[in-house]
Amino acid sequence: MKKALITGINGQDGSYLAELLLEKGYEVHGILKRNSVAENQTARLDNIFSKLHLQYADMTDMASLIKVLQDVQPDEIYNLAAQSHVRISFDQPIYTAQTVAIGVMNLLEAIRLVCPTAKMYQASSSEMFGNNIDTDGYQRETTPMNPVSPYGCAKVFGYNLVRNYRNSYGLFLSNGILFNHESPRRGTNFVTNKVVKEACKIRCGMSNKFYLGNLDAARDWGHAKDYVYCMWLILQHDEPDDFVCSTGVSHTVRDLVDYVFNKLDMPNWKDFVGQDEKFMRPEELDVLKGDCSKAKKLLGWNHKYTFETMLDEMINYWLKEFKWGGLLDE
Repeated sequence: MKKALITGINGQDGSYLAELLLEKGYEVHGILKRNSVAENQTARLDNIFSKLHLQYADMTDMASLIKVLQDVQPDEIYNLAAQSHVRISFDQPIYTAQTVAIGVMNLLEAIRLVCPTAKMYQASSSEMFGNNIDTDGYQRETTPMNPVSPYGCAKVFGYNLVRNYRNSYGLFLSNGILFNHESPRRGTNFVTNKVVKEACKIRCGMSNKFYLGNLDAARDWGHAKDYVYCMWLILQHDEPDDFVCSTGVSHTVRDLVDYVFNKLDMPNWKDFVGQDEKFMRPEELDVLKGDCSKAKKLLGWNHKYTFETMLDEMINYWLKEFKWGGLLDE
């Protein structure tokens, strides 16, 4: 039985990945950052909690990482831990850098010292590209990186560390450059789940207005369940490498709002959605659209969800939460 260790196991991606690995017969270990409200910390893991092996550690505390690696001796490590909200990285740039950048260095050093034969997946991000885009309108593994947020800058640091340690020490370290990926488990301060939840509240008569930032920002949105499968495939590849994971289709926030409100039979969404400067980024990232042809060719990966089916699932989740009878056809 293979052993896998997931940092950030209680996040959106970590919960889906843990389910996938359990289905594949892994012994799954996870790292949690200690939270004073323990009851809510593992809510995404409730359906598999008894099957997991969880330990407290922190990406900023290398000693705690070394202890976990010594105890577990994992075959595969998936580093998903981060301060992952781009807008908040402007408010907390130092903490973001400590967890997202220095945290990767701590983990790589711990792997090098304790379990150098383990394979590691690093959660890199499309935010690393910033506003650089190739002439055909796509971003890919070879697109120059010019991030426009503290989060993106920290992710570039971690990405390059992985490549450096791979080349310097011969370790099996791979980057997955994941474009935006969502699900009903996404935090509701992220724009997709915020829009879906608030629109469903309005449809159910529980609210009448909410506010967003830049409606013209365009993103390549996929489903987290598809993307964690890509993570697993990356570590099953015969050699370490870097892969873009995306859908190749971009939509604006305006498109997102329009689709959700129309699905809920509320086409006059402008009556319910306002804009607020506090949700704007100091430096905006305009368009993300990924070319995942390398992952398709070398890994045999493809996404099953579309933008629309992903949003339909999220809409139904919130309608059920609010006990609304008018669910979408599933």
